[in-house]
Amino acid sequence: MILIGENINIMSKTIGPALKERNAGPIQEMAKAEASAGMDYLDLNIGPARKEGDTFMQWVVNTVQAVTDKPLSLDTTNLLAMEAGLKTAKKEPLINSISLQPDRIEPGLKLAKAYNANVIALLWGAEGMPRDANERAMLAVDFVYKANQMGIPNEKIWIDPIVSPVSVEINQVKACLEFTSMVSDIAPGCRTVVGLSNISNGTPNNLRPWLNRTYLVMLMKYGLYASIVDAFDTELIKIARGERPDIIKLVHGIMDGQKPDYATLTEEQVKYAKTTRVLMGESLYSHSWLDI
Repeated sequence: MILIGENINIMSKTIGPALKERNAGPIQEMAKAEASAGMDYLDLNIGPARKEGDTFMQWVVNTVQAVTDKPLSLDTTNLLAMEAGLKTAKKEPLINSISLQPDRIEPGLKLAKAYNANVIALLWGAEGMPRDANERAMLAVDFVYKANQMGIPNEKIWIDPIVSPVSVEINQVKACLEFTSMVSDIAPGCRTVVGLSNISNGTPNNLRPWLNRTYLVMLMKYGLYASIVDAFDTELIKIARGERPDIIKLVHGIMDGQKPDYATLTEEQVKYAKTTRVLMGESLYSHSWLDI
Protein backbone atom coordinates (compact mmCIF):
# COMPACT_ATOMS: atom_id res chain seq x y z
CA MET A 1 0.00 0.00 0.00
CA ILE A 2 1.13 3.55 -0.74
CA LEU A 3 1.43 5.57 2.47
CA ILE A 4 1.23 9.36 2.46
CA GLY A 5 2.50 11.10 5.60
CA GLU A 6 0.02 13.65 6.94
CA ASN A 7 2.27 15.35 9.48
CA ILE A 8 3.38 18.51 7.63
CA ASN A 9 0.13 20.36 8.13
CA ILE A 10 -0.64 24.02 8.72
CA MET A 11 -3.19 22.97 11.37
CA SER A 12 -0.62 21.00 13.38
CA LYS A 13 0.21 22.42 16.81
CA THR A 14 3.87 21.50 16.32
CA ILE A 15 4.54 22.12 12.62
CA GLY A 16 1.87 24.78 12.02
CA PRO A 17 3.82 27.62 13.68
CA ALA A 18 6.97 26.72 11.73
CA LEU A 19 5.04 26.84 8.47
CA LYS A 20 3.47 30.19 9.30
CA GLU A 21 6.84 31.65 10.31
CA ARG A 22 8.68 30.02 7.38
CA ASN A 23 11.03 28.37 9.84
CA ALA A 24 12.68 25.65 7.77
CA GLY A 25 14.34 23.67 10.58
CA PRO A 26 11.32 21.92 12.17
CA ILE A 27 9.74 21.30 8.76
CA GLN A 28 12.87 19.63 7.43
CA GLU A 29 13.25 17.51 10.57
CA MET A 30 9.65 16.37 10.20
CA ALA A 31 10.15 15.57 6.51
CA LYS A 32 13.23 13.47 7.28
CA ALA A 33 11.41 11.69 10.10
CA GLU A 34 8.43 10.87 7.87
CA ALA A 35 10.73 9.55 5.17
CA SER A 36 12.62 7.42 7.71
CA ALA A 37 9.30 6.06 9.00
CA GLY A 38 8.62 4.58 5.57
CA MET A 39 6.26 7.05 3.94
CA ASP A 40 6.02 6.83 0.15
CA TYR A 41 4.75 10.41 -0.28
CA LEU A 42 4.84 13.45 1.99
CA ASP A 43 1.66 15.55 2.10
CA LEU A 44 2.28 19.29 2.30
CA ASN A 45 -0.92 20.83 3.64
CA ILE A 46 -0.74 24.62 3.61
CA GLY A 47 -4.50 25.18 3.86
CA PRO A 48 -6.19 27.89 1.79
CA ALA A 49 -3.04 30.08 1.84
CA ARG A 50 -4.93 33.17 0.76
CA LYS A 51 -1.98 35.55 1.20
CA GLU A 52 0.96 34.96 -1.16
CA GLY A 53 -0.01 31.30 -1.43
CA ASP A 54 2.10 30.72 -4.55
CA THR A 55 5.38 31.87 -3.00
CA PHE A 56 4.49 30.07 0.23
CA MET A 57 3.92 26.74 -1.49
CA GLN A 58 7.07 27.16 -3.55
CA TRP A 59 9.06 27.77 -0.36
CA VAL A 60 7.56 24.73 1.40
CA VAL A 61 8.27 22.45 -1.55
CA ASN A 62 11.87 23.64 -1.85
CA THR A 63 12.35 23.36 1.90
CA VAL A 64 11.23 19.73 1.95
CA GLN A 65 12.99 18.73 -1.28
CA ALA A 66 16.26 19.98 0.18
CA VAL A 67 16.28 17.06 2.65
CA THR A 68 14.34 14.22 0.97
CA ASP A 69 13.65 12.92 -2.51
CA LYS A 70 10.24 11.49 -1.62
CA PRO A 71 7.47 12.53 -4.03
CA LEU A 72 5.05 15.12 -2.70
CA SER A 73 1.31 15.37 -2.25
CA LEU A 74 0.36 19.04 -2.62
CA ASP A 75 -2.56 19.95 -0.39
CA THR A 76 -4.22 23.35 -0.77
CA THR A 77 -7.46 24.82 -2.07
CA ASN A 78 -5.55 27.75 -3.60
CA LEU A 79 -5.09 26.89 -7.27
CA LEU A 80 -2.33 29.48 -7.75
CA ALA A 81 -0.45 27.90 -4.86
CA MET A 82 -1.09 24.47 -6.30
CA GLU A 83 0.40 25.46 -9.65
CA ALA A 84 3.44 26.96 -7.94
CA GLY A 85 3.98 23.66 -6.15
CA LEU A 86 3.56 21.66 -9.36
CA LYS A 87 6.15 23.83 -11.09
CA THR A 88 8.61 23.36 -8.23
CA ALA A 89 8.17 19.62 -7.57
CA LYS A 90 11.06 17.52 -8.86
CA LYS A 91 9.22 14.18 -8.93
CA GLU A 92 5.77 13.45 -10.34
CA PRO A 93 3.50 15.05 -7.73
CA LEU A 94 0.06 14.21 -6.42
CA ILE A 95 -2.65 16.88 -6.38
CA ASN A 96 -4.59 16.63 -3.13
CA SER A 97 -7.28 17.19 -4.18
CA ILE A 98 -9.82 18.17 -6.85
CA SER A 99 -13.51 18.10 -5.95
CA LEU A 100 -16.48 17.99 -8.30
CA GLN A 101 -17.66 21.45 -7.34
CA PRO A 102 -18.30 23.34 -10.59
CA ASP A 103 -15.73 26.07 -9.87
CA ARG A 104 -13.02 23.55 -8.90
CA ILE A 105 -13.06 20.61 -11.24
CA GLU A 106 -12.20 22.13 -14.62
CA PRO A 107 -9.30 24.36 -13.48
CA GLY A 108 -8.00 21.57 -11.26
CA LEU A 109 -8.01 19.03 -14.08
CA LYS A 110 -6.29 21.52 -16.39
CA LEU A 111 -3.44 21.75 -13.87
CA ALA A 112 -3.24 17.96 -13.58
CA LYS A 113 -3.00 17.63 -17.35
CA ALA A 114 -0.52 20.47 -17.80
CA TYR A 115 1.91 19.09 -15.21
CA ASN A 116 1.29 15.37 -15.78
CA ALA A 117 0.32 14.99 -12.13
CA ASN A 118 -1.56 12.24 -10.37
CA VAL A 119 -4.76 13.59 -8.90
CA ILE A 120 -6.95 12.75 -5.93
CA ALA A 121 -10.60 12.90 -6.98
CA LEU A 122 -12.46 14.10 -3.89
CA LEU A 123 -16.05 12.92 -4.16
CA TRP A 124 -17.53 16.18 -2.95
CA GLY A 125 -20.13 17.41 -5.39
CA ALA A 126 -22.13 20.56 -5.98
CA GLU A 127 -24.54 19.48 -3.23
CA GLY A 128 -21.76 18.60 -0.80
CA MET A 129 -21.12 15.24 0.86
CA PRO A 130 -22.54 12.18 -0.94
CA ARG A 131 -25.16 10.38 1.15
CA ASP A 132 -24.36 6.78 0.30
CA ALA A 133 -22.29 4.43 -1.86
CA ASN A 134 -24.46 4.96 -4.94
CA GLU A 135 -24.04 8.73 -4.86
CA ARG A 136 -20.30 8.22 -4.50
CA ALA A 137 -20.39 5.98 -7.56
CA MET A 138 -22.24 8.61 -9.59
CA LEU A 139 -19.72 11.29 -8.61
CA ALA A 140 -16.79 8.99 -9.37
CA VAL A 141 -18.08 8.18 -12.85
CA ASP A 142 -18.67 11.89 -13.51
CA PHE A 143 -15.14 12.80 -12.39
CA VAL A 144 -13.50 10.06 -14.45
CA TYR A 145 -15.50 11.05 -17.54
CA LYS A 146 -14.42 14.70 -17.23
CA ALA A 147 -10.80 13.72 -16.57
CA ASN A 148 -10.71 11.36 -19.54
CA GLN A 149 -12.11 14.10 -21.77
CA MET A 150 -9.04 16.18 -20.85
CA GLY A 151 -6.71 13.31 -21.66
CA ILE A 152 -6.07 12.17 -18.09
CA PRO A 153 -6.00 8.35 -17.93
CA ASN A 154 -7.67 6.36 -15.17
CA GLU A 155 -4.30 5.22 -13.84
CA LYS A 156 -3.53 8.78 -12.73
CA ILE A 157 -6.82 9.19 -10.84
CA TRP A 158 -6.91 8.32 -7.14
CA ILE A 159 -10.51 8.32 -5.90
CA ASP A 160 -11.17 9.57 -2.36
CA PRO A 161 -14.65 8.48 -1.15
CA ILE A 162 -14.39 10.77 1.91
CA VAL A 163 -13.98 9.05 5.26
CA SER A 164 -16.11 10.61 7.99
CA PRO A 165 -15.94 10.18 11.79
CA VAL A 166 -17.53 7.07 13.26
CA SER A 167 -18.62 9.22 16.20
CA VAL A 168 -20.86 11.24 13.86
CA GLU A 169 -22.50 8.89 11.35
CA ILE A 170 -22.04 5.12 11.10
CA ASN A 171 -23.94 4.90 7.82
CA GLN A 172 -21.29 7.04 6.13
CA VAL A 173 -18.59 4.75 7.53
CA LYS A 174 -20.32 1.73 5.98
CA ALA A 175 -21.02 3.57 2.71
CA CYS A 176 -17.33 4.36 2.29
CA LEU A 177 -16.49 0.67 2.64
CA GLU A 178 -19.22 -0.35 0.23
CA PHE A 179 -18.11 2.17 -2.37
CA THR A 180 -14.47 1.08 -2.13
CA SER A 181 -15.57 -2.44 -3.01
CA MET A 182 -17.22 -1.07 -6.18
CA VAL A 183 -14.39 1.01 -7.65
CA SER A 184 -12.68 -1.69 -9.71
CA ASP A 185 -15.98 -2.32 -11.51
CA ILE A 186 -17.14 1.25 -12.09
CA ALA A 187 -13.74 2.86 -12.74
CA PRO A 188 -11.25 0.22 -13.94
CA GLY A 189 -7.65 1.31 -13.53
CA CYS A 190 -8.41 4.05 -11.01
CA ARG A 191 -6.82 3.85 -7.57
CA THR A 192 -8.45 4.47 -4.19
CA VAL A 193 -7.12 6.67 -1.40
CA VAL A 194 -8.48 7.83 1.96
CA GLY A 195 -7.68 10.38 4.62
CA LEU A 196 -7.61 7.67 7.25
CA SER A 197 -7.42 9.77 10.41
CA ASN A 198 -10.84 11.27 9.70
CA ILE A 199 -12.45 8.06 10.96
CA SER A 200 -11.32 8.83 14.52
CA ASN A 201 -11.94 12.59 14.64
CA GLY A 202 -13.73 13.49 17.86
CA THR A 203 -12.40 10.43 19.68
CA PRO A 204 -10.01 10.61 22.69
CA ASN A 205 -6.39 10.50 21.53
CA ASN A 206 -5.63 7.19 23.23
CA LEU A 207 -8.45 5.50 21.31
CA ARG A 208 -7.84 6.96 17.85
CA PRO A 209 -5.17 4.43 16.76
CA TRP A 210 -7.57 1.50 17.25
CA LEU A 211 -10.11 3.05 14.90
CA ASN A 212 -7.51 4.13 12.35
CA ARG A 213 -5.77 0.75 12.21
CA THR A 214 -8.95 -1.31 12.15
CA TYR A 215 -10.60 0.78 9.44
CA LEU A 216 -7.44 0.51 7.36
CA VAL A 217 -7.63 -3.29 7.57
CA MET A 218 -11.30 -3.20 6.58
CA LEU A 219 -10.58 -1.02 3.55
CA MET A 220 -7.67 -3.28 2.59
CA LYS A 221 -10.19 -6.08 2.07
CA TYR A 222 -11.51 -4.08 -0.89
CA GLY A 223 -8.15 -3.26 -2.44
CA LEU A 224 -7.40 0.18 -0.98
CA TYR A 225 -4.40 1.53 -2.89
CA ALA A 226 -3.20 4.43 -0.75
CA SER A 227 -3.84 6.08 2.59
CA ILE A 228 -2.97 9.43 4.13
CA VAL A 229 -1.78 8.50 7.62
CA ASP A 230 0.06 9.48 10.76
CA ALA A 231 3.64 8.61 9.80
CA PHE A 232 4.51 7.67 13.35
CA ASP A 233 1.89 5.02 14.08
CA THR A 234 4.30 2.11 13.80
CA GLU A 235 1.63 -0.56 14.25
CA LEU A 236 -0.46 0.93 11.47
CA ILE A 237 2.55 0.89 9.16
CA LYS A 238 3.16 -2.78 9.98
CA ILE A 239 -0.45 -3.56 9.05
CA ALA A 240 -0.18 -1.63 5.77
CA ARG A 241 3.01 -3.50 4.90
CA GLY A 242 1.38 -6.88 5.52
CA GLU A 243 3.37 -7.59 8.67
CA ARG A 244 0.32 -8.36 10.84
CA PRO A 245 -1.45 -11.19 8.99
CA ASP A 246 -3.10 -12.30 12.24
CA ILE A 247 -4.94 -9.00 12.61
CA ILE A 248 -5.87 -8.86 8.92
CA LYS A 249 -7.25 -12.40 9.04
CA LEU A 250 -9.22 -11.66 12.23
CA VAL A 251 -10.82 -8.44 10.96
CA HIS A 252 -11.64 -9.81 7.51
CA GLY A 253 -13.12 -12.92 9.09
CA ILE A 254 -15.46 -10.82 11.23
CA MET A 255 -16.46 -8.86 8.13
CA ASP A 256 -17.33 -12.20 6.49
CA GLY A 257 -19.62 -13.13 9.37
CA GLN A 258 -17.31 -15.05 11.68
CA LYS A 259 -17.88 -14.62 15.42
CA PRO A 260 -14.60 -15.27 17.22
CA ASP A 261 -14.49 -16.52 20.79
CA TYR A 262 -12.93 -13.65 22.73
CA ALA A 263 -11.58 -16.13 25.29
CA THR A 264 -9.24 -17.52 22.64
CA LEU A 265 -7.89 -14.11 21.55
CA THR A 266 -5.10 -11.98 22.92
CA GLU A 267 -5.98 -8.67 24.57
CA GLU A 268 -4.84 -6.86 21.44
CA GLN A 269 -6.92 -9.07 19.15
CA VAL A 270 -10.01 -8.50 21.30
CA LYS A 271 -9.60 -4.75 20.82
CA TYR A 272 -9.44 -5.16 17.06
CA ALA A 273 -12.47 -7.46 17.12
CA LYS A 274 -14.54 -5.03 19.18
CA THR A 275 -13.50 -2.10 17.01
CA THR A 276 -14.45 -3.99 13.85
CA ARG A 277 -17.95 -4.56 15.18
CA VAL A 278 -18.28 -0.84 15.95
CA LEU A 279 -17.15 0.13 12.45
CA MET A 280 -19.57 -2.37 10.91
CA GLY A 281 -22.40 -0.81 12.91
CA GLU A 282 -23.00 -3.98 14.93
CA SER A 283 -22.09 -2.23 18.19
CA LEU A 284 -22.90 1.36 19.11
CA TYR A 285 -19.99 3.76 19.20
CA SER A 286 -19.10 5.25 22.58
CA HIS A 287 -15.80 6.30 24.12
CA SER A 288 -15.94 3.09 26.19
CA TRP A 289 -16.45 0.58 23.35
CA LEU A 290 -13.23 -1.26 24.18
CA ASP A 291 -14.35 -1.83 27.78
CA ILE A 292 -17.78 -3.19 27.02
